[in-house]
Amino acid sequence: MESNRADGIMRRCSHGNARTSDAKSMDIRHKATSIRLLSLDTPPMRAFHVTWLAFFLCFFGWFGIAPLMAVVREDLKLTADQIANIVIASSVITIFARLVVGWLCDRVGPRVTYAWLLAVGSLPVMGIGLAHSYETFLLFRFGMGLVGASFVVTEYHASIMFAPNVVGTANATTAGWGNLGGGVTQVAMPLLFGALMTLGLDEFLSWRIAMIAPGVLLLLTAIAYYVLTQDAPDGNFVDLRASRTADHASDTASLLDVCRDYRVWILCVLYGASFGIEVTMDNIAALYFMDHFQLTLKVAGIVASSFGLLNLFARTLGGNLGDAAGLRWGLKGRTYWLGAVILAEGLGLATFAGLAALVPAVAVFMLFGLFVCMGCGATYAVTPFINRRAVGAVAGVVAAGGSAGAVAAGFLLKATGVGPRGLLTLGIIVAAVALLAPLIRFSHTDDHAMRTEIVDSLRLSPV
Repeated sequence: MESNRADGIMRRCSHGNARTSDAKSMDIRHKATSIRLLSLDTPPMRAFHVTWLAFFLCFFGWFGIAPLMAVVREDLKLTADQIANIVIASSVITIFARLVVGWLCDRVGPRVTYAWLLAVGSLPVMGIGLAHSYETFLLFRFGMGLVGASFVVTEYHASIMFAPNVVGTANATTAGWGNLGGGVTQVAMPLLFGALMTLGLDEFLSWRIAMIAPGVLLLLTAIAYYVLTQDAPDGNFVDLRASRTADHASDTASLLDVCRDYRVWILCVLYGASFGIEVTMDNIAALYFMDHFQLTLKVAGIVASSFGLLNLFARTLGGNLGDAAGLRWGLKGRTYWLGAVILAEGLGLATFAGLAALVPAVAVFMLFGLFVCMGCGATYAVTPFINRRAVGAVAGVVAAGGSAGAVAAGFLLKATGVGPRGLLTLGIIVAAVALLAPLIRFSHTDDHAMRTEIVDSLRLSPV
């Protein structure tokens, strides 16, 4: 049956006998060709579940303070300009961390990289409660951006565990379920804050103690990731290098090679227009609804959480449809699908910015969020096919674009104010950026390599 499926896929390939030795440099043996959600029996599925859970908890560390910013603003007497700087600081270090982490994944593997990232990132998360001035709070908020680099490891690990017929879906689902943390934290942290106040603590002490919880969880997750996962379907990189059985553990392109590829930079910009906007909305949504619709902290947090909670299915949908477009129209199908979703996102944001009534604003906010999440998934349905010898480096550069987009959006909102004018400008920019997607081109050899890898995966690994 698997052989019949493989033959069917190859019959849909019309590129003849193009040579694939250069394009197909990764050993694909034992990659999973399906996603079995209830299984923990195989290395790919263990990595799948531990990875999305780790990324989920990283959002508590990265954005746990965001829904409490109204209290922090009062405690530290922060100005609007200082809050804008804090929003920007939350993503600045993530840009550079993602570049480094992607490179490290190619070299030492995702298991060690993720464990160290979680452990080190937990320190500023727990430490932010010690801040008693704008300057120290800004410094800790800057350091908390380290855990944002966890996304790169999440996507890298899924990319080398799953075959091309499901890699977009695997990438989108692990990242999407992880991104749920951005929505859940909007509800969970105010609830934890409220629970501490019911114990008799004042509100200024409660927000500080509340931030200890995500930091401890990150530290425990670092240990779990190291113990429960392995780098690749066949084992850890150190063992694979010793046996020389996997090309992806011994044959990697340099970061400079990746940076020379214009397609990487287009994806970088496109991801800035999707994930960068998502991060920005995670930071400002609660405050926006409080200031413009006079909602309470708790209600604003619930409304803001709907944006992140869409990741439960929307990011997976974007990646899954990207995989489907790839099977139907080749690699260009993936890029055209990406452009269409980003365009819809930009139009949705521009529409949301013009609404003054609460009910339609919430409805359009959620529709806009749907396209944001789908755009993130569609991006990483393309990314693994750019350079097979440097999946981590490509993932890192593209992911850095997401953080760079958040920083750029932060500067724009600082200049225009966190209001309708700024959001309208962002929407127009996002819609314009979508036009870059069709410029990403792949050769016939690349297309043939993708289809051949699917065939080989179906024949060799029915997992």
